[in-house]
Amino acid sequence: MKVLGLDTATSGCSAAVWDGTAGQDDGARVTVRRSPPMARGQAEVLVPLAQEVLADAGAGFADLDRIAVTVGPGAFTGLRIALAAARGIAVARDLPVIGITSFDAIAHGVPVAERAGRFLLVAVDSRRAEPFLQLYDAALAPVGDPAMPDPAAIPGWLDGLYPSGPLLLAGDAAAVLAPLLAGRGDLALASGDGLPDAAVVAALGAVRPTGLPVDPFYLRPPDVTLPKTGGPKTAEPKTAAAKPGSKAVPGGAAA
Repeated sequence: MKVLGLDTATSGCSAAVWDGTAGQDDGARVTVRRSPPMARGQAEVLVPLAQEVLADAGAGFADLDRIAVTVGPGAFTGLRIALAAARGIAVARDLPVIGITSFDAIAHGVPVAERAGRFLLVAVDSRRAEPFLQLYDAALAPVGDPAMPDPAAIPGWLDGLYPSGPLLLAGDAAAVLAPLLAGRGDLALASGDGLPDAAVVAALGAVRPTGLPVDPFYLRPPDVTLPKTGGPKTAEPKTAAAKPGSKAVPGGAAA
């Protein structure tokens, strides 16, 4: 099975080809191409990256079995770039698309040795004061719902899910989150840049079921104002809005 993984959900931009047998990581070949972190410009970079990674893997779009893509949460414009590319390739080649949340992509990208025996809190930069948060247990099963609490409410929110015990922070907002949780006794930061990796996205896409909706996953409404008149009308994105300190449920996200 060959899976093309794409990510532009945050400030990263990456593409990868996973080539192996579904459910068997041993022997799988992964070819990755990543650009430096960028605030904008992923639209111009992503497709050439995908073409390069396919060429390096000795494959073409016609050789793919499925496409996996991050669906968010993340930057409104960024996550839609990879989604649009994935859907376009999928339509042209009649391929299934599998959506992977940014939370899952980051969590599964943390080395096993680092997260052994620890709960994992993934924090994604929301471009606001409140980060996007998801807690996982040591087996990477989600604990509670994703949330976007006010920074002052984060310690209490976390205490309600995991009052004490070893905790590892991951994600591109982990370093900002750490001082807020300094009172916890066993706290550590995961290595790496905390961005989703298309290699992880592709590997997860190889084992996730097909046929589920692949929609943008938002924890708050996007910072976009549509014109009241003129221009084509577009459907509003599915949103799981979170009030400060509250929980939120993904709306239409495949994970």
